[in-house]
Amino acid sequence: MNILLFYFLLINSAAFIFSGYDKYLAINHKRRIPENTLFALAAFGGSVGLLLAMIIFRHKTSKASFILKFSAIVFIQILIAVLLFVYNVDVFNIALFLTNDR
Repeated sequence: MNILLFYFLLINSAAFIFSGYDKYLAINHKRRIPENTLFALAAFGGSVGLLLAMIIFRHKTSKASFILKFSAIVFIQILIAVLLFVYNVDVFNIALFLTNDR
């Protein structure tokens, strides 16, 4: 459990820092961090860090396509959490079944 907590702390910190750094780069008209990098950090568990950075730095809050994609990631994460904790569904076996070549 401590490893999982450490992982989420690390990935959310990374998402927060990357988003803040991207805002800095945007202000200074420098080459930016790709949105897919920010999405990947969010998808791997950094949604809270990215959301906090969006609110604190006011970054990517007016870009509708970014908000839509980020919302989809959060929705999928909530769906997985509900399946795992409420319905006790083994999502990982389902994922293995879906990716298994037939």
